[in-house]
Amino acid sequence: MPAPQRPTVSVVVPVFNEARTWRRCLERLLTADFDKEVILVDDGSTDGTREELESLAHAGLESLNVSAVGRTTLHVLFQPHNQGKGAALRLGFSHASGDIVIIQDADLEYDPHQIPRVIAPIVQGDADVVFGSRFIGETRRVLYYWHAVANWWLTTLSNMATGLNLTDMETCYKAFRREVLLRMTLSESRFGIEPELTAQAARLQVRVYEVPINYFGRTYDEGKKIGWKDALRAVYVIGKQAARRALPGT
Repeated sequence: MPAPQRPTVSVVVPVFNEARTWRRCLERLLTADFDKEVILVDDGSTDGTREELESLAHAGLESLNVSAVGRTTLHVLFQPHNQGKGAALRLGFSHASGDIVIIQDADLEYDPHQIPRVIAPIVQGDADVVFGSRFIGETRRVLYYWHAVANWWLTTLSNMATGLNLTDMETCYKAFRREVLLRMTLSESRFGIEPELTAQAARLQVRVYEVPINYFGRTYDEGKKIGWKDALRAVYVIGKQAARRALPGT
């Protein structure tokens, strides 16, 4: 009896000015053991990343010095100008055709070899949405204290608004059954996409799981982009989604 076919995972990778890391991230992603549809979305890069991705789009995976593990396809998309992570994700989501869709940053803070662990509850039929949490017992780089405080604060506000008990709402690693993602109406263009995705998963009353992940954070000198303005926007989005949830029929 033939083994059941593995699900295809659409990995949406927003890329903005990541010339130092995007190629290594892609190589790690290609060697991770699952069947994948890789969707790279350049968000108007100005550091040479866009030109490198244009070359990759023309040459294909064969131009890389790495052999992909599992069935693999590649799509490279380009925003006309920088619009933000959320806008890049929305474009990538619209092209995703896999059974499962997951977000992967191009900055090496998250190791693509962890993706099989993140999607496991979906593959096993237990979950519809999975968050990879940086705060439940795995290896992580020790960095900014006030970022951790802000993350806890935003996660707490989000939990109060959604009724979920997440430990890491702001995590990059969010995986969805594609059918669930298609039921969401997303509008955020920057990092507000994180609480928006969380709130909409809660509104749909789907099965949400968390799994522990390792986290290899970077400094601002190393290219970190999120800032205090994004935290303020997250508060606004949490409040907006909470008000929407409170209205009957929405």
